[in-house]
Amino acid sequence: MRMSPPSLPRRTAAEFIGTAALVAVIVGSGIRADALSQDIGVRLLANAAASALGLGLLIALIGPLSGAHFNPVVTLSEWWSRRHERGGREALAYIGAQLAGAVTGALLAEAMFGRAPGAWATESRAALHLLLGEAVATAGLVLVVQGLRRIGRPGLAPVAVAGYIGAAIWFTSSGSFANPAATLGRSFSDSFTGIAPGSVPAFAAAQLLGMVIGLGLSGVLYGTLRASGEPNAAEARRTG
Repeated sequence: MRMSPPSLPRRTAAEFIGTAALVAVIVGSGIRADALSQDIGVRLLANAAASALGLGLLIALIGPLSGAHFNPVVTLSEWWSRRHERGGREALAYIGAQLAGAVTGALLAEAMFGRAPGAWATESRAALHLLLGEAVATAGLVLVVQGLRRIGRPGLAPVAVAGYIGAAIWFTSSGSFANPAATLGRSFSDSFTGIAPGSVPAFAAAQLLGMVIGLGLSGVLYGTLRASGEPNAAEARRTG
């Protein structure tokens, strides 16, 4: 028996909880790594591994409820690619939940490690090469998400998306935030994974630019979508 999809309030709650958990994993593992090692490489490896594992598990757990976006860029790119099928109400609800969840997750991580919640991050990340890295990281994430859906393999998302983020933390100069909500949340933690509030707008702009690039790349590779969300017949023949 096929169950009806969860209501919008339940899907929104899933996005809030999932985003809060994800940011708690990112920030908490950064705090732990910073306390255990002075080697920046060891800290980055530990943070990347914990972030990728946590993300994969959360996608597997919450994906059936809300799609496990946890990220305004993913929500906006999914809405844009299916804008003929749905309005913007769900996207707005998701993004609000993601922003609130990200701040909650960061504050929770701070509290878990006995740190006073609410201290602003002081790590400036405003250099142009970091913004370039952030645009590249986000473009790749959008391409992975869109590509999995367009080739009919959305079930691979827990492994593929987590694997990409784990790799991108290493191969991009920015450390692959690739998420405006998580970027905002991380500004509330003056720790290894933090970002100064003054750097958040530029990072978010780079992420939105990366989203546009990722959507463009997915269109080049997989073609445009019909209103049904499937490739048109000519494109299906070329790829079939």
